[in-house]
Amino acid sequence: MDVCARCVLVSGVVQGVGFRYYTRKRASELGLSGWVRNLADGRVEVWVEGQPAPVEQLLEWLRRGPPGARVGGCEAREVPPAALERFEVRG
Repeated sequence: MDVCARCVLVSGVVQGVGFRYYTRKRASELGLSGWVRNLADGRVEVWVEGQPAPVEQLLEWLRRGPPGARVGGCEAREVPPAALERFEVRG
């Protein structure tokens, strides 16, 4: 089984609009694991892992975000998988 992992930093108007909770919902629908959290600088950080196609689907969704968000940038890098079991909201 190929597992793909990404650490994503999303900037713009992405805090105070439910971004973390919508991200958890979308990631769970896609069968992905990882976490999402707000950063002190106003960005949202997302750690996601799973099969390559669903990971890419989530990345596409993150570039748009949920209603009320205005994504200004989405920067992703590959990271080693951490074998997480579910997707959760942190901080």
